[in-house]
Amino acid sequence: MIKVGVVGYGTIGKRVADAVLLQEDMELVGVTGRSYNWKIKSAFGKQIPIYASDDGEELKKHNIPIEGTFEDLLEKVDIVVDCSPKKIGQAHKEKYYIPQKIKAIFQGGEKPEVADASIVAQCNYDECVGKDYIRVVSCNTTGLSRTLQEVDKLYGIKEVYATMIRRGADPWDIRHGPINSIVPVLELPSHHGPDVRTVLPHVEIFTTALSTSQTLMHVHTVTVECKNHPNVDEFIESLKKATRVRVVANNSMVRSTAEIMELAKDLGNARGDMPEICIWKEAIGVHSNKLLFIQAVHQESDVICENIDAIRAATGFKDGKKSIEMTNKSLGIPMEQKEFS
Repeated sequence: MIKVGVVGYGTIGKRVADAVLLQEDMELVGVTGRSYNWKIKSAFGKQIPIYASDDGEELKKHNIPIEGTFEDLLEKVDIVVDCSPKKIGQAHKEKYYIPQKIKAIFQGGEKPEVADASIVAQCNYDECVGKDYIRVVSCNTTGLSRTLQEVDKLYGIKEVYATMIRRGADPWDIRHGPINSIVPVLELPSHHGPDVRTVLPHVEIFTTALSTSQTLMHVHTVTVECKNHPNVDEFIESLKKATRVRVVANNSMVRSTAEIMELAKDLGNARGDMPEICIWKEAIGVHSNKLLFIQAVHQESDVICENIDAIRAATGFKDGKKSIEMTNKSLGIPMEQKEFS
């Protein structure tokens, strides 16, 4: 059993912890907490061991028992998944993980240099096997990498141009996000393109991004200049056979991000999450040698399966396809999509 600690119990951390609990080859040793809130109270309700990332006084004041300190957790684990806010993971690495020789998985908010490799499992699992430090790239980068991998296998890629239409904040977040505004990212390219190249280094990609006044999902508009002439029907068939991608269709009345999230609930997915990247069937087109498509990314959940695969890769599990199958089975993600949703 791989003994796993989760550092941080926010949007990603709580989902990673739940996913670890579902793995037959992993044990969740505990999670860290600092502030008292409904998330840490729910962890206590699930009987997840909680370790204090500070003195623990606030948690004790609210009758949340703690198993020990952050340092105590590190003594009991084989690997940590660090889901701290950006830059804190890097600080943890330098202060704790390197001196104590603890393997760690980081999130996409950290710079690529924090890790020995960045991962999107179906793209480059093999490159990450045995690495001490692996970075799971951001939700948007994960979404782009999954679908561009399929394009590249079919047609080869010359160049990619993509725009990220980003949610303003997560659904629970009342402190961030634009109101009555669209906010462009005023740097070109946006960080997503260079980040894709940490996973698919041969892909020439240029990205732009903007934030909008909604919380449900990100949407990408993607234009791929292919080496070989693309075909819409062939691409759709490839997507149906790919894992962690879902084709949605207008004839099923799945026309928006709101309806995708409603579909996720009706599928019975935990928390109503949609870990698959959703591409609209009717929004796939070809112009000359260019393949164009529009896809949606659920920012809260698409990277969770990648974290589980990263744990296995770091601890020496060599069979990437088998890891993906194990993770998908535990999380209810189909290996292939039999028909349109």
